[in-house]
Amino acid sequence: MVVKLQRPILVGGLGLSFSLWMLQSWHDSIVQVGEFGLLSALAVGGGLWLFQKNRPKDSLDELDGMVVDRATVESAIAKTETVINQLAQEVENHTALEALREQVAQLLLELDRQEIKVAVTGGKSVGKSTLIKVLKENVETRNLVSLEETAPLFREVFREAGDNSDAAVLAEVAKSDFVLFLTNSDLTDSEFQALQQLKAANQPRILVLNKQDQYLADESASVLLSLKQRMQGNVVATAASPTPIKVRKHEADGSVQEWMEQPAPNIQQLTQQLDELVQQGQRLVWLTTMRKAGLLKAEAKNWLNGTRRDRATPIIEQYQWIAAAAAFANPVPALDIIATAAINAQMVMDLGNIYQQKFSLEQAQTVAVTMGSLMLKLGLVELSTKAISTVLKSNAVTFVAGGVVQGVSAAYLTRVAGLSLVEYFQQQEIAIDSGTGLNLENLRQTLQKVFQQNQQIGFLQGFVKQGVKRLLPEVQQVELVK
Repeated sequence: MVVKLQRPILVGGLGLSFSLWMLQSWHDSIVQVGEFGLLSALAVGGGLWLFQKNRPKDSLDELDGMVVDRATVESAIAKTETVINQLAQEVENHTALEALREQVAQLLLELDRQEIKVAVTGGKSVGKSTLIKVLKENVETRNLVSLEETAPLFREVFREAGDNSDAAVLAEVAKSDFVLFLTNSDLTDSEFQALQQLKAANQPRILVLNKQDQYLADESASVLLSLKQRMQGNVVATAASPTPIKVRKHEADGSVQEWMEQPAPNIQQLTQQLDELVQQGQRLVWLTTMRKAGLLKAEAKNWLNGTRRDRATPIIEQYQWIAAAAAFANPVPALDIIATAAINAQMVMDLGNIYQQKFSLEQAQTVAVTMGSLMLKLGLVELSTKAISTVLKSNAVTFVAGGVVQGVSAAYLTRVAGLSLVEYFQQQEIAIDSGTGLNLENLRQTLQKVFQQNQQIGFLQGFVKQGVKRLLPEVQQVELVK
C-alpha cells in the first residue's frame, strides 16, 4: 500500500531529522566536508523542497487563467474602430486618422501570426546578448520564436539627463508576446517595480537569474528561493556563459598538465519552457493583439478627448463669466449661487452634447443640483470663498465692493464644475447616447481632483485678476499681482 503524505511541514521535519541522524552517524567519514556547510545545504534543500510543494503558478499557468479567444480580440479591435470612426466624424481631416487606421488594419493581420515574439530585457551587463545567442542554438522550436534584445533598463546617466528611457523600453516590451526579464542577483527596487508594471499589463513573463555560476551552490539556491518568494511567479536560473574552470591532469610520469575548460551553458530549464511556450503560441498572439488594441484605443480616445476639450473650454469660460456677472449684480447666499448660477443646467447640456451624453433639460437640472450638493458636502464652496477672499483682501478697493467675492466665487465654482464634467465624460466609453447613468462616487472623486488641481495660488491670483477686470469699472481696477 502506498501512503501519500499531505503535510509538507511534517515531512520536511522528518526528512531533516533523518538527515541530522545520518550526519551524526557518518561524522567521522565526512568531517572534511564541514558540518556547517552540510547543515546549510540541508536547510536550503529542505526549504526548496517545501517551496516546490507550494510554489506559485508559473507564467504558463498564469496564461491559462487569462480568458482570451479570437472573438474577444475581434471585439476589442471593433471597439477601437468605433473610437477612430467617432474621431473621423467629429474632425474630418484629423492628422492622426491615417496612422490610426493603418494600425487597426495591422491588428487584424496580427490575429493569424505564427511566430512568437520574445523580448529579452533587464539592466546593463546581465547577459542578454549571450543568452539570446545560446538560446538560438538550443531551442528546438527556434524557427517559431523570435528573440529580440531591448536597450538596457535603469541607465542612470540618461535618467539624470531627463530622458525617460525606462518607459520607452517597457513600452517596446509591451509589443512582445512574452518577456524574459534578466537579473544576476536578488531584485533591486527598480527591477521589482518594472516587473510589477509588466504584471499589471498582463504581460506573460519569466524572471531569469542569469550568471548563477558566479554563486556558490547554497548561495545560488538562496537567491533563487528569495526571487520566487518575492515575485510569486515563474523564476528560472541559468548560466549562459559559465566561468571557465581549471582542469588538472596528473600523468603517469609524474608530470601535471593544466588547462582552462569552458563548461556547457546551463539553460535546460529555460529552453524546455520556451519549447512549451510555442504550444501556447496562438493564445499568446491573441493576448498581445488585444493588449495592442487597448493601447491603440486609448491613443485614439486621447486624440478625441483633446479635440472635444478644445470645444468645451470656450463653453466653460462663457458660463463662468455669466455666473460671475449674475452673482455680482445680485449677491445671494452661497447655496443659491451653487444651485442657480455656478452650476448651470444649460452648461451641462452643452457639454453633454460635445461628449455624446444626451441630457434632457430635466436631467441636466438634476445633474446641476447633484453637483451643487456634492460641492457643499465636500466643503468646496467654503474653501474657494476663503481662498478668493484672501487674494482680494490685498486690495481695499476691490474688497469693499461687496459683490466681487460672490461674483468671482461663482465664476470659479462654475469653472470647477465644468472641468469636472469634462473629466468625468472623458472617462466614459465613446458614443454613449444617454446621460442618465451618472456615477455619483466617480463624480465626487472627480470634483475633488479638479478642485485640488485648480487651488494653486498662482492660478487663483490670475483668475481673480481676470474676474475683477470683468466685474469692476475701469477706474476701480488695480494691479492685484505685482
